[in-house]
Parts: sequence; structure tokens; C-alpha cells
Amino acid sequence: MPDIADFTKTEIWAIESTLKERWGKDNEIELQFADTDVRLHLGDRETQECPAVIWEHEDCNFIIFKTGIQNYRCQFFYRGYQQYGTGVHEYEDIGDCIISLLQVQSDQHRENQLEKDNDDGGLPRGTQIK
Repeated sequence: MPDIADFTKTEIWAIESTLKERWGKDNEIELQFADTDVRLHLGDRETQECPAVIWEHEDCNFIIFKTGIQNYRCQFFYRGYQQYGTGVHEYEDIGDCIISLLQVQSDQHRENQLEKDNDDGGLPRGTQIK
């Protein structure tokens, strides 16, 4: 199977620009690049080496895998046992991939905060009893 090319300058720019939009220009997000082993198809026994971009923000780790010329997979995790995806197996556009990843993570973060705020067994903040 042919090697999958590294992320292009355009793809990296798309990621960096979207992260600056999300968290502000003053928020320095350091992208790290890695090679990962991914099963490209469900029935595959062998893995394919794929480039990946990884970053961390507020105790959450994000990763985008490049699985083809314009094919991407993504996930985020807090700890090894808290891994989340977007529900989309693979994207054909890096912009769609990162925007979906950040939206799903934002929703998950909000849900985690609500659970944390309600750990005392009380009603959610702002709930009124009539």
C-alpha cells in the first residue's frame, strides 16, 4: 500500500486558523506531528502508517489522522478511557473535520460541566420549582 503523504502547509494552516478562531490568537496551541498505525478498513488485519496532528488544550487532547490524499479521521480524549469521536468515520475536507471535532468537544465539555455542577444531587443551576 502506498505511503500517505504528510499534512500539507495548507492543511496545517487550516488547522491553526481554526484553533485561533476558537480559542483566540493569544492562546498558543502547539501542534505536534506523529506517525500512527491505523486500520483503514474494518476488515483489515494490517495497519497503515498515517500522519497525525496532535494538540492539547485545557486537559483535553485532540488528534487528526490523515488517512488518504484528502481523507481525515479525528478524536479527542481526556484520559485513555475517555475517548470521543464525532460520529463521522472519515472526512474528505480538513475544515469539516476540525470544525466538527471542536464542536463535539465543546458539547462534551459542556455536558461534563453540567454533570460536575450537579454532583451534589441538586437540580441544575437556574431550575425553578413551581
